[in-house]
Amino acid sequence: MEAVIKELAPTGKLRAAINLGNSVLAQTDPVTSEPKGITPDLARELGRRLGVPVELLTYTAAGKVFDAVRTGEWDIAFVAIEPVRAAEIEFSAPYVIIEGTYMVPKDSPLKVVEDVDRPGVRIAVGLKSAYDLFLTRTIKNATVVRAPAGGGRAMIDMFINDKLEVAAGVRQPLVAYAMDHPEVRVMDGHFMEIQQAMGTPKGRVAGAEYLRAFVEDVKASGFVAEAIKRANQSATVAPPAK
Repeated sequence: MEAVIKELAPTGKLRAAINLGNSVLAQTDPVTSEPKGITPDLARELGRRLGVPVELLTYTAAGKVFDAVRTGEWDIAFVAIEPVRAAEIEFSAPYVIIEGTYMVPKDSPLKVVEDVDRPGVRIAVGLKSAYDLFLTRTIKNATVVRAPAGGGRAMIDMFINDKLEVAAGVRQPLVAYAMDHPEVRVMDGHFMEIQQAMGTPKGRVAGAEYLRAFVEDVKASGFVAEAIKRANQSATVAPPAK
C-alpha cells in the first residue's frame, strides 16, 4: 500500500480532477458550491480507502483535464477511454458507459445517426472531448467544428449561434436541452458508447493497478449504482472487466 499511496498521493493528498463539463458525472452543489455527483463520490471513497485527504480540482471540459496531465496538476482523473489519451494516462476499465449522440434542428432532413456523415454537414463538438476524438477518427465526409471552450454548453451555443447542422455530445445533457427547446430534437440511437474510466498519469504502475482493482470493486459492490442514483442521473454501470 505504501507504493500505491506514494504514486496516487505524492503530495500527501489525493488530487482528483473533476470534469464539470459532463453533467452526468459531476455538478456544482448550488448550496455549498462544491462538486457533487458520481465522480466526486468515487474520489472521496478512494481517498477514504487510502487514508489520505482528497482535493477536488475542477475543470470545465475533459480536454482541459487531459491537458493538465502534462503539468502534473492531478493524481487521478475521470475521463473517457480514448487512444490519444492512453498515450499519457494509465486507465482502469470503465465504471459507467454513456451514449454519444446527435442533436439537430427539429425540421432537419437528417433523421438517423447514419445520415450525418455526408458532405456539407457541420458537426459541433467540444474541443478534445471523447466524441471530438472519436468523430475526428471516424467521420469521412462531414466537417467536425470544435467549440474552443470544450464544455458541453459551449458546443450547444456554437451549434445554435452558428446555425450548424448537428451537435454531437453526451445524450443526457442534449435531451435536457431539447426538452426546453422544441426547435431541436435528439436522434434515437448513438454514434458511440463513451467508456468513462479512472486514470492516473502514465508510469504510476502501482497506482494504476490499485485503481483498476478499485473500479472493479465499486462496480461489483453496488457503490457506482448508488452514486448514480444519489446524483439522480441515468447511466449504465459498466460490466466487469474481462
